[in-house]
Amino acid sequence: MHTILQPEGWVKPIGYANGMAATGRMVFVGGQIGWNERCEFETDDFVEQVRQTLKNVVAVLAEGGAKPQHITSMTWYFTDKAEYLGNLKGIGQVYRETIGRHFPAMAAVQVVALVEERAKIEIQATAVIPE
Repeated sequence: MHTILQPEGWVKPIGYANGMAATGRMVFVGGQIGWNERCEFETDDFVEQVRQTLKNVVAVLAEGGAKPQHITSMTWYFTDKAEYLGNLKGIGQVYRETIGRHFPAMAAVQVVALVEERAKIEIQATAVIPE
């Protein structure tokens, strides 16, 4: 479906790809955060906000006719690097439950703040539906 780009001699990354090549119809998912469809936060727990954020990404993908395995790139923005790193096991679990064992090209960035005060994580994604 997509080709993982792994330069020869590079150590294989865990949980993401260094790059991906794909051909098809592109779907762009704007930054999603950990609130529900009514724009209400149900939790301030970091891992649970990641779960809801990923569910929101999947919902937008579905609206465009895409599935999680069509994701080619994700950018994760979080407000606390220590909280992110301290929850990698839980993040990995909710990621696999929501996205599966599909690991696209990713970037993870700590930011000073997100627009929504209670948001701890924001994820933007690009998907390519094969032709």
